[in-house]
Amino acid sequence: MRKPFFATIMAVLAFSGFLWAPAAAEPRGSLRVAIATMPNSLDVPVAAERQATTTAWHLYNSLTWLDDSGKPVPALAESWTVSEDGTTYTFQLRKGVTFHNGEPFTADSVVFSWKRGKGNKMQWKKKWAMAKSVEKVDDYTVRVRTDGPNPILLRVIADYWAMVPPKYIAKVGEKGFAKHPVGTGPFRFVEWKKGDRIVFEANPDYWEKGLPKIKKLIFRPIPESSTRVAAIRTGEVDIVGRLSSEEAGTLKGLKNIKVITYPVDRVYYIAFNNMTSGKGTPVENREVRLAMNYAVDVDAILDALFEGHGRPLTGFVTYKNLGYDKDLKPYGYDVKKAKALMKKAGYEKGFKIDFACPAGAYTNFEQVCQAIQGYLGDIGVEADLKIMESGKYWDLEAKKELPPMFGDSWSESSGESLPRLQGALGGKSASFSAWEDPKILDYLKKIGTTVDDGARAKLYVELQRYMYENPPFIYLYQPVAFEAINVKVKNYKPRPPENYFLKDTWIEE
Repeated sequence: MRKPFFATIMAVLAFSGFLWAPAAAEPRGSLRVAIATMPNSLDVPVAAERQATTTAWHLYNSLTWLDDSGKPVPALAESWTVSEDGTTYTFQLRKGVTFHNGEPFTADSVVFSWKRGKGNKMQWKKKWAMAKSVEKVDDYTVRVRTDGPNPILLRVIADYWAMVPPKYIAKVGEKGFAKHPVGTGPFRFVEWKKGDRIVFEANPDYWEKGLPKIKKLIFRPIPESSTRVAAIRTGEVDIVGRLSSEEAGTLKGLKNIKVITYPVDRVYYIAFNNMTSGKGTPVENREVRLAMNYAVDVDAILDALFEGHGRPLTGFVTYKNLGYDKDLKPYGYDVKKAKALMKKAGYEKGFKIDFACPAGAYTNFEQVCQAIQGYLGDIGVEADLKIMESGKYWDLEAKKELPPMFGDSWSESSGESLPRLQGALGGKSASFSAWEDPKILDYLKKIGTTVDDGARAKLYVELQRYMYENPPFIYLYQPVAFEAINVKVKNYKPRPPENYFLKDTWIEE
């Protein structure tokens, strides 16, 4: 049967390339996100805390990306190969990608970003230094070499290696880049009104077609959780996180609000500092650190402040991470045992010590620190607690200038605990490490070069047991996250590390 004339003409035009598929919808609407901390920077190698890095990453891409299942997939690298000995990665770069300033992304960008990222002023330099060399093969091929096999390199690249434009930074300098950061990401920088808002807009030249879907992205730093609750209630913001279970409960059933809850790959702890301020203090004594773990009633804290949501920790490997030791049990609350350990250590009458925690950074964390101060007082430890503004706190932590005891939290997006362990226990070369133990460092080196998952899991178990008997922290809890969104927000998918990528989130008008 002969085709209708119109259909024939359309087929000819399509075959000839004169017809195009319908253009993807233009980005539209504004998405307003409340964040609980004041970011110290929008430069990923410098950004100190998860909410700062999550905010910043909307401006950037890396060579790889972790998909929703945590698997490394192509991003600015279209593909890669790995040598038989596992020490050489050859990346084929995506062509036609430009930075927000119009500068092309090439192999030179990768080499420059790597050299810059492992510089002394960068807080996450150790993540870049996992590669011993990054060299340009041609304009769209780079070769990355490591000292040995590294089972998490592709994940670390995805989480830390934000690509930046060399020519732009050469022109404006580091201070200029800090004021107006530039990447290849789905959004580009507009303005940062300190203490008020950070504004991004859709990148019209973004390489992932059809993304982003939001025209304007606004981050509002709101440290007080009660103020964040009020902001979502009144429609001032569209997404709020780091809510308590009680606060989330007050939002349930409201017509325009949806409450989200999910388990978080995050640990809360009190760090001991044997590298600077804690030298020569009782925290260097193993029995004292064990005593403090037995002195703190973590279950009671979870019940009182989190309505029982969360689980006490036995270490820094969370229960869904590779190599979690299910046979280890939390210390439990045992004041008698704690006092006996204090006596054994020679501190039966106790001692005074400085203690710090960040303000507004984490749900109910000031109250957690106050509760710990009280529990420690029961065994004679007089902890002088100071609550500090979080931005100042992260800076002091990076400089290793916090007191002998300080509270913190660490999330991990790779599905393994190694980056978290390296960050908190990596010694002098790790910006946020306050504890150094040669045996722990040896374990971290072995884990970081063991490619076989089974063998690596066994090393994790051995390390957990050593850290249980020789605790570098007061282990607290792994939490459950509570967030709330306006019902008009679609396709918002927070991840276990409490990070999110908003390039394919949209607002339903």
